[in-house]
Amino acid sequence: MAVKSLSLGCFKEMDNLAVAQYNLPIELLMENAGLQLANLVVATASKNDTIKIGVGNGNNGGGGLVAARRLAAWGYSVYLDLAVKITKELPKQQLERALLFGAKTEKIENPAIWVDAYLGFSQKLPLSKEFLDRISLANASSAFKIALDIPIGISEDENQPMFAANQVLTLAAPKTILEKLLPTTAVYIADLGIPKTVYDKFNIAMPAFSENQLLRYKP
Repeated sequence: MAVKSLSLGCFKEMDNLAVAQYNLPIELLMENAGLQLANLVVATASKNDTIKIGVGNGNNGGGGLVAARRLAAWGYSVYLDLAVKITKELPKQQLERALLFGAKTEKIENPAIWVDAYLGFSQKLPLSKEFLDRISLANASSAFKIALDIPIGISEDENQPMFAANQVLTLAAPKTILEKLLPTTAVYIADLGIPKTVYDKFNIAMPAFSENQLLRYKP
């Protein structure tokens, strides 16, 4: 019997298999994720809106930086919230590109849209103070909130603070942990370019990406 969603552990295996067996560079998957995220942001944003994209030092942050570059190239006002120092090679490259395209690093207090690309599925709890502070500030703001893959802080522990996303753009396949979200949170699935044969190996149906690369999903 096919499963409807994957645990974070299974999705990590799926991601690793796609990279190893099908020669899909991580940078290509990062580019696909960032473009899909940018497309979701512009579905909500107006040209006058300020967009804050929070990033960490990993592949999720790299996807957020790709989105920042794309949005800046399209003429949007993009501000980066670098929660930690960016030291890993791919995110560093994406940061350099985003800055060249016009993304800014100045602090912005009241963005119209706040994007959580801080940690993604690799996050480990408990979160550091830097990330807990971001969750608190974001949730207290009036910004429209969008999370990439899974919201930072999402957990089986109901006492764990979580980025209160209005929308979540999860990557490649539904994640079981997203069942913890409120029914009012809109979840979308984005095509990363992973082939159907990989979905088959994990006994999960491939979403109908040929019809729409951003699909609405109801956990």
